[in-house]
Amino acid sequence: MEQFTIKKGKMFPLGASVTERGIQFSVVNSDAGSFGIVLISKKNKNEKHRISFPEGCRMGNISSMTIENISANDYTYRYYVDDEEFVDPYSCRVIGNEKFGEKDAATYELSSAIDLEEFDWEDDRLLCTPFSDTILYLLHVRGFTKSSTSKVKHPGTFRGVIEKIPYLSDLGITAVEILPCYEFEEFVPKKEELKRAESTFYTEPVNDKVNFWGFKKGFYFAPKASYSSSADACMEMRSMVKELHKAGIEVIMQLYFPDDTKQGLIQDVLRHWVMKYHVDGFHLKGNKIPIALLATDPLLANTKLFYDYIPEEEIYPSNTKPKYKNLCIYSDEYMYQIRKFLKADPDMLSEFVRLEKRIPERSGIVNFVTNYYGFSLNDLYSYDSKHNEANGENNRDGCNSNYSWNCGAEGATKKKSILALRHRMIKNAMLTVLFGAGTPLITAGDELLNSLSGNNNAYCQDNETGYVNWNTTKSAQEMYAFTKDMIALRKSKSFLHREEEATLLDHVNCGFPDLSFHQEEAWKADLAGDKHHIGMMFTETVSSASLGKNTSKVGTKFTRLYYVAFNMHWEEKEFSLPNLVKRSKWEQYFTTGDNAKQSDMADNTSYLVPPRTIVIFEAK
Repeated sequence: MEQFTIKKGKMFPLGASVTERGIQFSVVNSDAGSFGIVLISKKNKNEKHRISFPEGCRMGNISSMTIENISANDYTYRYYVDDEEFVDPYSCRVIGNEKFGEKDAATYELSSAIDLEEFDWEDDRLLCTPFSDTILYLLHVRGFTKSSTSKVKHPGTFRGVIEKIPYLSDLGITAVEILPCYEFEEFVPKKEELKRAESTFYTEPVNDKVNFWGFKKGFYFAPKASYSSSADACMEMRSMVKELHKAGIEVIMQLYFPDDTKQGLIQDVLRHWVMKYHVDGFHLKGNKIPIALLATDPLLANTKLFYDYIPEEEIYPSNTKPKYKNLCIYSDEYMYQIRKFLKADPDMLSEFVRLEKRIPERSGIVNFVTNYYGFSLNDLYSYDSKHNEANGENNRDGCNSNYSWNCGAEGATKKKSILALRHRMIKNAMLTVLFGAGTPLITAGDELLNSLSGNNNAYCQDNETGYVNWNTTKSAQEMYAFTKDMIALRKSKSFLHREEEATLLDHVNCGFPDLSFHQEEAWKADLAGDKHHIGMMFTETVSSASLGKNTSKVGTKFTRLYYVAFNMHWEEKEFSLPNLVKRSKWEQYFTTGDNAKQSDMADNTSYLVPPRTIVIFEAK
């Protein structure tokens, strides 16, 4: 039996850490029962050493000891309380869950290992891209490249994401939001199912479905081992972050915390990923997130924090503004309201105007029409109803109110008129998001017309349904090119990525307000409930250095004018564009469908825009 030298340790950091003399173990525990560590030999899993915490090593609810003269490369470990063993909740590496999916319950056993943190970050640092310049892209590490259509060498892994960085850069993405990529158990072992099923207090369904999305309590300090193509997920995830940063792409992690999670733990988790992995931000999910505490943590001052609401009055005293906006509202309001506007539901025009120009004063806000939950963008205009039969819950799961529209046929069709309408609606949705004042978010695969066959709750679909299909069809490539062009347009036009909300005033004395609204008459807009069309004119003020042949001089300022006609009505609608200075005229810049036709009005500023079409005009 090997003998170990045990010394009293320091209370922090929690978890296991390498010291000059050995390994320090610090853990939060109750004072009931016997308590200690089980060291497990990596060479022989049957070789285990049970070591109790000595007296005098406890302060508050933290116990700490250092085991001297042992190597982190030789052992994994678990803690024990009496006869029960458990994995260290602060474990930086988890061993035993390297293969995604169902495991053999007879041999399945998790243990903790130590992250040696030997990684060359070079000059890597947080990118701190302003929300106004951010293009978010939501992906699932496994689902992003697991399909054979992705053609990567390491599908479904952090390295697979690295292989797709040129694609993300070409598209114009500046930040990726990643679904849970910390260690979680994506299945319930059979022996655990039986124990829980017999429990009066266990209310979760017992089935053989895989938790593909990962929204459950997890090992929050460890990257998911099955998302790594190598034996060291810690190093591979660091490499992914570093390579994304080299391409100018931020990394935003989704973190889900159940209601019973301690607030101190949540704060420790965020600090860990920022310090050890250079993560740029977090999308926090859960009902009891201490957002005010996290927002005032000085270590997280340059870290983006996304949550469904921001209690500004608790964070910024006396109406002060932050020097750097790092807080961002991430809610479903825009998604559902814009969906209703796009399919011409009544009483939505005023909501569209409000949401499309909205920028909070002291935080950012995310705009999206699809997310990992709900329909993909392609399915949003291919299905009236959800089709979740493959989930095994008789289609009772998933949201029933999708505000979708199949455009005339449910699911796949070969009818050209329906396909044309669907593609127009998809482009309308993408353009609307990218022209909104908030930070746009694109769900992975939407730019390639990815379909989940009408499934709006693919939480258990670890298969081609849940994976991104890297379509190479003509229509998919056309949609990709459209998305790329619209992202490039957003980046190139300052009025599309403002830091502050448009004032609707001529605040720079150029002759035109920064944003104005129009319909059949220029400078007049009726937002009544039966209206489904609106013209938005944007004014871009530019310096003389950027003055070109397409720029009109107004006074001592130089401006470019863009008019976007949104016609979501099922009928053609007339739009009157404002009069321009001499020798200038309106020209069509882009359309999601057919071109607008000039009306027979004498001033040549009135156009008939086709139904369910967006047309962009530029003053030349």
